[in-house]
Amino acid sequence: MKNNEVTLTPLEEGDREQFILDNQYAFQYGALEEFGERDSHFEEEGEIISRKTIEESIDGGRAYRIREKGKIVGGLVLKIDEKTRRGELELLFVSPDVHSRGIGLAAWRAAEALYPDTEVWETCTPYFETRNIHFYVNKCGFHIVEFFNRFHPDPHDPDTGGENAFEENENDGMFRFEKRMK
Repeated sequence: MKNNEVTLTPLEEGDREQFILDNQYAFQYGALEEFGERDSHFEEEGEIISRKTIEESIDGGRAYRIREKGKIVGGLVLKIDEKTRRGELELLFVSPDVHSRGIGLAAWRAAEALYPDTEVWETCTPYFETRNIHFYVNKCGFHIVEFFNRFHPDPHDPDTGGENAFEENENDGMFRFEKRMK
C-alpha cells in the first residue's frame, strides 16, 4: 500500500518523554502479542526496551516522529555516518493502533529519501519479532546477515548485556540486517 500522507518530522525536545513511552508501548505490544503475559524478554522492569536504550539512541542519533496526515503515529531514530556512507536504523516503531496500513514502509522510504547518499543501511531486531523480520526482509529489502546468540555474541556489545543478555535464556537472539543501496 502506498501512503503519501506519511511524513517524518524531527523530534522536538518537548516530545521526548512521549516518544520514549510510545516506543516502549509499541515494543511491549509486540512481545506480549508473541509470548503473552509471561514474557521474559524485558530489559528493565516491565519494559521490552529500556529507557536508557531509547535515550542513548536519541542522544546518539537523529530522531524523527512519524506522522500520518499530521497525527503522530510512531517514530524512528537513525545514525548516519556521512564519511562511510553507512546508516543505522536504531529504532522504528509504529503505534499498534495503526498497524497494517503501510505507515512503517512509507516512513522507511521517507528515511531513505532523507539520506540518498547512504549506500548501506543496517538494523537489528529480536528473533521473536516475526512481524519486524517480515517487514525488513519482505517489504524494505533488507537481508539477514548475522544472528547474534549465545554461540555468536554481538562483537559490538562485549558485555553481552541489555537486550543481548543471552546467558539468561539460551533461545535469545538478535538478527542483524543490511540493505545495500548502490
